[in-house]
Amino acid sequence: MARFRTWVGTALAAALCVSLAACSSTGGKRAEDARKAAAAQGRAAVNTPRWTFAMITHSGDGDTFWDIVQSGAEQAARKDNITFLYSHDDEAQQQAQLVDAAVDKKVDGIIVTLAKPDALKAAVARAEKAGIPVITVNSGSERSKAFGALTHIGQDETVAGEAVGEELNERGKKKALCVLHEQGNVGHEQRCDGVAKTFRGTLRKVYVNGTNMPDVQSAVEAKLQADRSVDSVVTLGAPYADAAVKARKDAGSKAEIDTFDLNAKVAASLRDGTLGFAVDQQPYLQGYQAVDLLWLYKYNGDVLGGGKPVLTGPQIVTKAQASALAAYTERGTR
Repeated sequence: MARFRTWVGTALAAALCVSLAACSSTGGKRAEDARKAAAAQGRAAVNTPRWTFAMITHSGDGDTFWDIVQSGAEQAARKDNITFLYSHDDEAQQQAQLVDAAVDKKVDGIIVTLAKPDALKAAVARAEKAGIPVITVNSGSERSKAFGALTHIGQDETVAGEAVGEELNERGKKKALCVLHEQGNVGHEQRCDGVAKTFRGTLRKVYVNGTNMPDVQSAVEAKLQADRSVDSVVTLGAPYADAAVKARKDAGSKAEIDTFDLNAKVAASLRDGTLGFAVDQQPYLQGYQAVDLLWLYKYNGDVLGGGKPVLTGPQIVTKAQASALAAYTERGTR
């Protein structure tokens, strides 16, 4: 009888344990499904306060890269119950004024790029003095910590450039042009310098006016016409790859066109062989993670990176990988 009672007790305990586990599993799944459904319908998946975050970038008008960054940030903001404010200016002093304006609005968090860090230093300091947490994104990883930002999200531009140099070596390239479309942008210089560090061939920098596509095309065309031995052109942004392709055609050159950054046009050009390879730094992830990490800091005091940048790239994308990413690039998230 004692053994029977022990067995029954054990059986009941086991049954209760299974039942509770099932309830917990079901409850957790239901909660997760509810969160996903809310996010999919554009509703917040959390019940935290309606904080306001501002993102201020150095983007010029019409740059598809920053459309992708903004898209990721907006998606995270909807999920996190955040009012999201986006502004941009490719003039550093104007960008700094936009940061000052966000501080004056008493936003709850700021996301900012540091393409020209010295011009942004005072504005970022003012934000932090006002008690507004700051995350830097995309540009300025080497200055982010010194400026007091919580973390930096993006790719290491020098490492990305080094990856390009190594890829050019594997392709047997001997002479390359690195096309810089924004003078004074420290990240662009780091990219080209990184290429030069690992590329065993000859690399020349070409400075162009990135706000004027005909100027970009004519500058690259002139270089290709002047030196027929150039066998590779590296552009530092997806929109400029197309201008380089046109320059190659008009110059009668056979140089391979490669580019930093990915969008739908670049993915299609990789698939049909118009471009050789692209360097993806996952801009959607940069925007999404920046908002998410600010929310986590406000909600739970969380910080990622351990004092180091949170890297989103680089990833070399060739014709072989482009097809797999096509659906994402066409919807504007890669």
